[in-house]
Amino acid sequence: MEIKPLKIGNLTAKIPVIQGGMGVGVSLSGLAGAVALEGGVGVISTAQIGYRYEGFNENPIETNLRAIKEEIRKARNIAKEGIIGVNIMVATRKYEEYVKAAVAAGVDLIISGAGLPMTLPALVKGSRTKLAPIVSSVKSVDVICKYWLKKFDRLPDAVVIEGPKAGGHLGFTREQLENPKSFDFEAEIKKIIAHVKEFAAGKKAEIPVVVAGGIYDRQDMEHALELGADGVQVATRFVTTHECDASRAYKQTYIDAKKEDIVIVKSPVGMPGRAILNDFIRRAGQGPIPHGKCRLCVSTCNPAETPYCITEALVNAVEGNVEKGLLFCGENAYRATKIEHVADIMQEFSNITDKNGEQS
Repeated sequence: MEIKPLKIGNLTAKIPVIQGGMGVGVSLSGLAGAVALEGGVGVISTAQIGYRYEGFNENPIETNLRAIKEEIRKARNIAKEGIIGVNIMVATRKYEEYVKAAVAAGVDLIISGAGLPMTLPALVKGSRTKLAPIVSSVKSVDVICKYWLKKFDRLPDAVVIEGPKAGGHLGFTREQLENPKSFDFEAEIKKIIAHVKEFAAGKKAEIPVVVAGGIYDRQDMEHALELGADGVQVATRFVTTHECDASRAYKQTYIDAKKEDIVIVKSPVGMPGRAILNDFIRRAGQGPIPHGKCRLCVSTCNPAETPYCITEALVNAVEGNVEKGLLFCGENAYRATKIEHVADIMQEFSNITDKNGEQS
């Protein structure tokens, strides 16, 4: 199959792969810059992005805002002319300030989910930053597009459809995730694509649709393109790369994981999520885990009632204290068998031929 570039407004990624944003600290400037350098879209997660910066424990939000600027700058130094995006969860406390900080830093693309980004166009007005909401249903994309048209006279520059095989927080019920055969998500993908194209035609615009969740190799990508997608978003595959910003122990946990180790968990954020089973998850299932001061991560968490601090759990994991941490992952994490280079993965997803003349 011939792989076409992904065009988002005046941005062109020669390989139609968006690297999914992974917090806390899994996709920062190192990974995002490497993916963008190879012709994809590199994405920095802003979720507690400043956890390793001085001042984070005392002033987490202010530190995160400073880190957004710095991580985008560092990614640009790696990526040269590549496309750099950020993933900002709608549920983030001070969401508007995070968006404005990314825009001020000159980010190319904002991908936003974990809620409906209804006010996003107003926050980027006058900038060149492109917008891509994350949706999981026809209903959600319909609500966003109609509201944006009415309030701001604009549509998304791209749409990301996140399916039930994705990692981290998911826009599905636990019952749906544990019994995926109970609904036909591929049919939903086709409906979403058709609906987005209708909105685009009404404005005589082009709105690419990107499919996420369960995309691990080229075959997965080709299947998504056959469904009508213009590109794919890949996250889990990039965790086990040399360039990923997580610790080596974090990456090794993916490599060691078996299929039965990939489980659905209840997150303090209030949404189900997918993660790797470990001592931390077992302990969390037995009762609340004591935690320190609130790091002001998401607006949906009540520190007095949370079963554990998700910031502490994610920071422990990314720093290598994996048995005391939460390791979010996609359904295909068990397929990882080695540490790879981003360049090799991107070649697999491209039209580049190998030394034997065969398409990778």
